[in-house]
Amino acid sequence: MTHTSPDVAIVGAGIVGAACARALAEDGLRVAVIESGIIAGSATGSGMGHVVVMDDSESQFALTRYSRDLWAELVGELPPDCEHEPCGTIWVAADEEEMAVARKKCEYCAARGVRAEVLDASRLYEAEPNLRPGLCGGLLVPDDRVIYPPGVARWLLEQAQDRGAELRLGVRATALTADGVTLDDGSSLSAGAVILACGTATVDLLPGLPVRPRKGHLVITERYARFIRHELVELGYLKSAHAVAADSVAFNVQPRRTGQILIGSSRQYGDELPDIRRGILCRMLHRAIEYMPGLARLAAIRTWTGFRAATPDKLPLIGRWPGHERVWLATGHEGLGIATSLGTARLLADQLAGRATAIPHGPYLPSRIGMRAGDPLVAL
Repeated sequence: MTHTSPDVAIVGAGIVGAACARALAEDGLRVAVIESGIIAGSATGSGMGHVVVMDDSESQFALTRYSRDLWAELVGELPPDCEHEPCGTIWVAADEEEMAVARKKCEYCAARGVRAEVLDASRLYEAEPNLRPGLCGGLLVPDDRVIYPPGVARWLLEQAQDRGAELRLGVRATALTADGVTLDDGSSLSAGAVILACGTATVDLLPGLPVRPRKGHLVITERYARFIRHELVELGYLKSAHAVAADSVAFNVQPRRTGQILIGSSRQYGDELPDIRRGILCRMLHRAIEYMPGLARLAAIRTWTGFRAATPDKLPLIGRWPGHERVWLATGHEGLGIATSLGTARLLADQLAGRATAIPHGPYLPSRIGMRAGDPLVAL
């Protein structure tokens, strides 16, 4: 059975796929979203909802800053179940070496028009009195924010459906074809373009794509209003995020609008099972308690894992896949898929429409990476 051909078929109903659906439907395109599970059922439902500007590279900064600006335009429309919280981020400095990093990051942001402010120790404790004594200070980035990713993904898809998009849940895309995708219900779907926004599952459709799952653990507590007031991240998190040879943990806690506290973070390569690993979970919690001892007195109600889609150069794949005119990628965001979903969607929409993009899109193009020799897609 063959369905009516959309202009664009999007594989994946996480926040990136949902944002793409909304942006393309706003452009007047006929959109079909294909999802084998539930909306936001994978990485989106497993992750923290931090909308943050990051500066590991100029390209990462450009995309996160662009995306955060798009979030700022959108937040007035978000319904309550999206749990938008304009809390800002404090990067916590444990010692003078990290304070020097905080000052450097502040200068970097200021030179590019992003508000940031160095906090000395007294101002840090005024902002977050439950931190442990003896910390040196930190960097406040006041315009960062927190959202509830599953709620936002559902809302973005509803917005797309209001503009005519079709949502097909419980159907898996099993293969790419010359004119679209085949599905596991026996049907095929032709489309002018196919966008793969399915995170780590993208490699099922593009074997050999260098996107690896990077596992993380999270814990959420009961409700403790105002125990923390900002997203708090240790400046050592940057070393943890860059580590690729070993499992790593870092202090990263997030206030939820519900009053709950979300505790992270961990990073693992090579463990592709969803099971909770007691050893790394204990390391993660001990690290959090080192920075915020009062966490040890709070009650946790749930622990879970998820998988970030990571690329070798830590930048996402956004754009047309070489060798197949109709295939486009929107994957490989690792821990920044929530933050950069809106920017990713806008970059793809502009490329599909042949418009100039607001930021240079070259650094994110999939053509910068290679595939295994003999991949069958190239011949389609």
